[in-house]
Amino acid sequence: MSEVKLTQLSHGGGCGCKIAPAMLQQILGEVKEKLPYANLLVGMENSDDAAVYRLNDQQAIIATTDFFMPIVDDPFDFGRIAATNALSDVYAMGGTPIMALAIVGMPIDKLPVETIRAILHGGEAVCLAAGIPLAGGHSIDSTEPIYGLVAIGIVHPDRLKKNNGAQAGDKLILGKGLGIGVLAAALKKGALSAEGYAQLIAATTQLNTVGSALSELNRVHALTDVTGFGLLGHLLEMCRGAGLAAGLQFEQVPILSEALPLVRQGYGPGAIERNLESYGDEVDFAVHLQGWQRRLLADAQTSGGLLVAVAPEATDEVLAMFHRGGFAQAAVIGEMWQGVPRVAVS
Repeated sequence: MSEVKLTQLSHGGGCGCKIAPAMLQQILGEVKEKLPYANLLVGMENSDDAAVYRLNDQQAIIATTDFFMPIVDDPFDFGRIAATNALSDVYAMGGTPIMALAIVGMPIDKLPVETIRAILHGGEAVCLAAGIPLAGGHSIDSTEPIYGLVAIGIVHPDRLKKNNGAQAGDKLILGKGLGIGVLAAALKKGALSAEGYAQLIAATTQLNTVGSALSELNRVHALTDVTGFGLLGHLLEMCRGAGLAAGLQFEQVPILSEALPLVRQGYGPGAIERNLESYGDEVDFAVHLQGWQRRLLADAQTSGGLLVAVAPEATDEVLAMFHRGGFAQAAVIGEMWQGVPRVAVS
């Protein structure tokens, strides 16, 4: 393997290198109205996790793509993380993946073939775990290493879970602990322990397969996954789509234990500050919340957890589904309210 550290070949890593929400809005312009295609069930209108096209009364195709620069130095782990993150968008629509294609951009003058092959093998391993073929892809010679997937899935049109269906009174459940961006930033600076690295890999390579099962529950009203815009950014998208406000209780938000001391020491990706600035006045923080707590809620997650809006009477059932699926930290973190779209954090 190459002695070159993958994270030193790129200016950012993981979902932390996503364009900030405010800048992305400037690039894309005004939110587009729903495109005039009757069978396009989900397009660009609500910043959802994937596009969805109805084939017939029983089947709809989910299509998404996700790729980024290295978040870790181990090439096999990088491939696993990127593939897990890409497939998450299918699960976040309540779908089941059926196939993937690889997106590969590598500086072939800097990385040996063995390293690039290990990245691809990492992606293949995740697709094997998800029970789908990695059926092809496209590659280019680029100045920074880039890897990801085009992910294709399927869902019954009536069981599709979008990010805009939340209802007032719904409870909010988060499936994974926050702090992935903090751990990755510490790794890049040589400050991450072996325990921290193990926790980072465990979190980022855990497939959000529970999303497929959640599609069966009518009382699950909205579903998305938490990635580069941070918990607050993706919750704001949920609020805007539903025309509702949300309340979060910080003490109930699950946090990766190894990230806690690091975020208090100031570790975190630059995306945190970009995210906080992008939220503007749509987020109200209680005065007692400290800076590290606010930063953690804006931490750019890579392959983060599912965020679910569910009717109160189904909360225990959904939590049990998460826990049976191996998501030990899944917890109720807040609820949706009537009001102007915004998030209040107490």
